[in-house]
This record gives sequence, structure tokens and C-alpha cells, in this order.
Amino acid sequence: MRLRSVIPLLAAATASMAAAPVFAQSSFAAQFPARVLAAHNAERAHARVPLLVWDNALGSAAAAYAQQLALTGRFEHSNRRLRPGTGENLWMGTHRAFPVEAMVGAWASEKQWFAPGIFPNVSRSGSWEDVAHYTQMIWPTTMRVGCALASTPRVDYLVCRYASAGNIDGRRVG
Repeated sequence: MRLRSVIPLLAAATASMAAAPVFAQSSFAAQFPARVLAAHNAERAHARVPLLVWDNALGSAAAAYAQQLALTGRFEHSNRRLRPGTGENLWMGTHRAFPVEAMVGAWASEKQWFAPGIFPNVSRSGSWEDVAHYTQMIWPTTMRVGCALASTPRVDYLVCRYASAGNIDGRRVG
């Protein structure tokens, strides 16, 4: 499978999202960090949890894994032992068919099944897996995020990494 592009989100983001250097391959690459962070923070604001800030190291790790997914064509979470204390959300879809907001929005749409409570008992469907992307997005002790997008001619892979990890059994969410 030929790798088309990797857009690592390595811009330093601050609470004010001040201008920072980005790999300026395109205007999309330049805008991507702010857009993906804004999509996450919109959900976090709605859930009344602290907003996330950008983390360059998480973005770099997400870029490496997104590229691996694109190169192998596999769609599976990375080994947790290789990312201790770090959560991960994955998205895959048709190349250039979805804006970043729709990618993150797919995770956010799981809130329709979310029921505040003690993890893993947080889903109206009875299955925590139905809300796991959303709960990671709004996990109250998660403070940093870094994401990256890698593409093949047919498929886009979005990887977001979170610190500290969410979805911890016995902890309250929502």
C-alpha cells in the first residue's frame, strides 16, 4: 500500500492557540491542530470538564502510529504497554471524504449512549465499548492531546493520543 501523506500535528498549542510553526504542507496541515483541538474542546466544554491543550510528544507518537496503520492497512489499537498512561482513539474512513470535525464527531456521537457513572458502567446500551471513544474525549483527568492523520490513496487514518489515559475502571465520568 502506498503511503500518500502524513500530517503530524506538531504545532505547539497553548490555551489561546497562539500562532506556532507547523509542517506547512498545505493550509489543511496548518489548520489541523487548531481544528482537531477545537472539536475535542467543544465536547469537553459541553461536558463541563477542563479543556485540553496540545502536546507535541503525543502528536509525534500519534503520527508514527498513524503512518504504521496506513503502511500496513491494519486498523487496531497500539500496544498499551508501549504507551503507558496514554489513551488512544482511532478513526478510519474514505480518503478526503470527511473533514476533521466529522472524524472527531464520530467519536462524540457516542454520547447518545452515554450515562454518567462509574466506569465501565457508563452506557445505556450496557456495553462500555459503545461509548469508549466519547468517554476518553471527556475524561475529567485527561489534560493533553496530540493527533495525526495519515493517508493512503483510498483511506485516511486519524490517531489521537491522550494523557493521562481515560476509561479507568472504578473512576467516575460525567
